[in-house]
Amino acid sequence: MQRTKKPDWLRVKLPIGENYKNVRNLVDTHKLHTICESGNCPNMGECWGAGTATFMILGNICTRSCGFCAVATGRPEAVDWDEPQRVAEAIYLMKVKHAVITSVDRDELKDGGSIIWYNTIKAVKALNLDTTLETLIPDFKGQKENIQRIIEAAPEVVSHNVETVERMTKQVRIQAKYWRSMEVLKHLKENGMRTKSGIMLGLGETKDEVLQTMRDLRSNGVDVITLGQYLQPSSRHLPVLRFVHPDEFAEYTEAGYDMGFDYVESGPLVRSSYHSERHVFEGTGKKEWLKKKELMAG
Repeated sequence: MQRTKKPDWLRVKLPIGENYKNVRNLVDTHKLHTICESGNCPNMGECWGAGTATFMILGNICTRSCGFCAVATGRPEAVDWDEPQRVAEAIYLMKVKHAVITSVDRDELKDGGSIIWYNTIKAVKALNLDTTLETLIPDFKGQKENIQRIIEAAPEVVSHNVETVERMTKQVRIQAKYWRSMEVLKHLKENGMRTKSGIMLGLGETKDEVLQTMRDLRSNGVDVITLGQYLQPSSRHLPVLRFVHPDEFAEYTEAGYDMGFDYVESGPLVRSSYHSERHVFEGTGKKEWLKKKELMAG
């Protein structure tokens, strides 16, 4: 299938600069995985240039085979119990004020990798007292005892992405379940977490389905939502059926705030951890949005 040509609004800058080189060196020296690289993120140059990166723990081989994801699928290597300390030290050396951690799915492990998750959050917080933390977690098959470990470790934001609308979940997230993800987010919120989720657009979903997904997330207590354009990592992955215009993303911003989301990050190049340092503090997004509306109204 011939790939659809990318529109002008999806052009990104090449990674350059000293900060980019420093992050590159730290990642290599500490033998760390980043979703920035494994997920072919279009914002890697911007984020690494600003001295931030999204670390991926529990290896770089996933037990799931989502149709959109560039991360390799297969049999993961053994759990590296020293990894939490290495991640904490790298964040310390990078001197970042806000860090994002994610992981592959480890469905072959009884704890789903939640013990390493707990250890990593605790290690990062012990060494980086002033650093805020977002954790982008898997669904842990909905097992409450594993989700509870994340809650006990108490990161500032817990994110879990539904990725797509209900109708397309089986095709896009083959081993995941739409309502199981909603239950995970609901459980996190009911236990005091600031919650976040993300949706990719351009896979064949309708506008009404996107709005319904947003309503479902909001009714399950989600505080922060991100909406971005899906980009096909390779010819083996699901094709892009539509490039969503920036004006439509702006409509979702408006709709999201009207639904009561505390922060809506919506745009073609938005990815789950893009500008995530802004998502930590309650009221920031809504305040910025209202100010922007006032300026536009004259």
